[in-house]
Amino acid sequence: MVEFALPRNSKVNRGKTYPAPKGAKRTKAFAIYRWSPDTEENPRLDEYTIDLDKCGPMVLDAIIHIKNDIDSTLTFRRSCREGICGSCAMNIDGTNTLACLKPIDEVKGTVKIYPLPHMPVVKDLVPDLTHIYAQYTSIQPWLQTQSAPPPDRERLQDPDSRRKLDGLYECILCFCCSTSCPSYWWNGDRYLGPAILLQAYRWLVDSRDEMTGERLDSLEDPFRLYRCHTIMNCAKTCPKGLNPGKAIAEIKKMMVARA
Repeated sequence: MVEFALPRNSKVNRGKTYPAPKGAKRTKAFAIYRWSPDTEENPRLDEYTIDLDKCGPMVLDAIIHIKNDIDSTLTFRRSCREGICGSCAMNIDGTNTLACLKPIDEVKGTVKIYPLPHMPVVKDLVPDLTHIYAQYTSIQPWLQTQSAPPPDRERLQDPDSRRKLDGLYECILCFCCSTSCPSYWWNGDRYLGPAILLQAYRWLVDSRDEMTGERLDSLEDPFRLYRCHTIMNCAKTCPKGLNPGKAIAEIKKMMVARA
């Protein structure tokens, strides 16, 4: 488990309690972090006991049920419900993951749900991703070339070159990894963090990209790259089974090789 640290305020009050509906045979309690910028109140944990026969098997199904049928003020992000978009990333039962991929029955006792840790909170379970998206933009995550494109086809890769992108291109930018990284917690203003550095490596090893030197130059900084201490929370928490720590190590090797 990734140790959870409160995203906004160290004091979280006990909030409202919503009992199970009458006649419910299979019930489960969900303690959900609530905070609104429209009030001056401290964050709180509201507890909802729901009828599991009224929703699907995943934590996101339960949250949607709570939103639709119990408390319409609950705020969260979600989109695809297929583990593809990364929108529903949150801290569930002490681990950063996607709510749409987390089965309810994997959690013993009350399901505790918080927003991604160490991020500013917009409202309830919605973190402010402005800064981390700016960091993503800073690595220029698109194919960059200096040579003229082929006149009659796209730029091609041989199978071996294409396989180098496996384990990298699948990243969905949910930021479960970066928000589980202690180095990013304390140095997030300058350290790019696991998610962004994995994306940076994806372009560094792309055989079609012709700006490798410039990309490495932009990462040559005591903080942007070198705050990784291989704690490996990133790999443990990635819902896609990727290994950002390995990507960061490979970037460091590239730095040494060109020195």
